[in-house]
Amino acid sequence: MSTTFAGQTALVGIGATEFSKKSGRSTLRLAVECSDAAIQDAGLRPEQIDGMVLFTTEDNHEIDVARSLGIPQLKHFSRIHHSGGAACATIGQAAMAVQSGACDYCLVYRAFNERSETRFGAGVQDRSAAPTSTEVDFSWSSPFGLLTPASWVAMFAQRYMHEFGATSEDFGRIAVADRKHAATNPKAFFYEKPISLEDHQQSRWIVKPLHLLDCCQESDGGQAFVVTTLERARDLPQPPVVIAAAAQGSGPDQQMMKSYYRDEITSIPEMGIVAQQIWEDSGLTPGDIQTAVIYDHFTPLVLPQLEELGFCPRGEARDFIQNGGIELGGRLPINPHGGQLGEAYIHGMNGIAEGVRQVRGTAVNPVEGAENVLVTAGTAVPTSALILQKHH
Repeated sequence: MSTTFAGQTALVGIGATEFSKKSGRSTLRLAVECSDAAIQDAGLRPEQIDGMVLFTTEDNHEIDVARSLGIPQLKHFSRIHHSGGAACATIGQAAMAVQSGACDYCLVYRAFNERSETRFGAGVQDRSAAPTSTEVDFSWSSPFGLLTPASWVAMFAQRYMHEFGATSEDFGRIAVADRKHAATNPKAFFYEKPISLEDHQQSRWIVKPLHLLDCCQESDGGQAFVVTTLERARDLPQPPVVIAAAAQGSGPDQQMMKSYYRDEITSIPEMGIVAQQIWEDSGLTPGDIQTAVIYDHFTPLVLPQLEELGFCPRGEARDFIQNGGIELGGRLPINPHGGQLGEAYIHGMNGIAEGVRQVRGTAVNPVEGAENVLVTAGTAVPTSALILQKHH
């Protein structure tokens, strides 16, 4: 049964700061800058915004951003957990809020100095012990050296290689494609800096089998959106980008990036749950998607996403991406903006913006005939995805 907001809501505004390694200003200022840009892009005034949906990990509180922007009141505010897995879910919940009447225009933003201040990749070794489920979980794995996201993903990657014959070079092809696209995107941190497969293979080890170039960037910046009903969107200046589907998923024996106790650890069942919902709600199939923005925090996790979403059978993603299959002009171009490996790591929110630009026809690397764009959120955690669609 289709969700009530599928095809009835739209993204009408996007805004971002520059993406850098040292913003030189507070995260609140970044949040306000990108939010103001999104509101202006939507052709709205701050006082028309009456809802917000954020990440639980967002440091910039709704009331602080509202006060800074001149938003007088909020009728809806909520947050989504699970870090990068929340990215597409924030848009989905904003869509539910406006379709239900909880608010009229919902602002979504994510802003941080993730390179110059708090670095997510630095590890959990300094976390204080506490009698909470999260800290108890870390107490079982941290003493054995599983301290960083890279180390958590490395375990998955090693097993995937063993089970399906994937190689480090297969992972490298994802990095090469992303950096190739970023090289022609002036807003990307790695603009004019493509890499070769040899560059990938020669980059230093982080945690085997992950090279440095298998790991996404740490970035400073902010990205924001405005969501409203399709009916209201028709009166705004930008062509509405229809939210054809949005879904969340958590799988069996789900853990945060360490779901090692499942019967098999080479699949991402939470993304499979999401995939079932988005295809059902949108009425589309993988063959109807012209381009996809795949969450690429670590290259090994791109492959099983393609499998769970139905673009190829289990274990065959390494063949699917061969010979430029995921590059511009290939069977499924992914991350035309450069992804988190090439453009910036803004917890996947900049990928949603790229989906909007592809549908609008304003992307720097436009994919021909991009009417249906798939966007995914962080994996190895409870996750989410969107299908964005051109309005006719």
